[in-house]
Amino acid sequence: MSGAARRMPWWKNTRGEAYVVVQIVLFALIAAGPLLPDVALDLPGGARVGLAVVGFLLGAAGGALALGGVLALGDNVSILPHPKPGAELVERGPYRLVRHPIYSGLILGAAGWALLHASPITLLGAGLLLVFFDVKSRREERWLARAFPAYSAYQRRVRKLIPYLY
Repeated sequence: MSGAARRMPWWKNTRGEAYVVVQIVLFALIAAGPLLPDVALDLPGGARVGLAVVGFLLGAAGGALALGGVLALGDNVSILPHPKPGAELVERGPYRLVRHPIYSGLILGAAGWALLHASPITLLGAGLLLVFFDVKSRREERWLARAFPAYSAYQRRVRKLIPYLY
């Protein structure tokens, strides 16, 4: 029987499948956030434009960070948090700044989207995404530490989600 045939059903969450489902729901809520009933931010025109510019810049920075993380991973990239068989530990590119640049970039992008639309409910969604990725990364890091003996030294050197802070 092949390895694929022996895999547990996705709902058993043996490789982090449930995290992916929750992640997709959060992304959908954040994307649709500006369309949902929201608390209206009554901002003067200049403040609204400034908020939109900051939101655009955050979104662009987040997109660049996430894309850089995907490119640095190369063949190691997976939608699941469990490392792929035969994967290697990547410490180059944005992985020198944070251990989870894709998550960091997605959080920045969500915050930028919320500011671009001046949407408090979407900003709340970005905050939930931060909490979610923090929880998901804890599980992922246990798997990474088992797969890569050098991972614990990497954890001590590089912050998890926010360069130089956290």
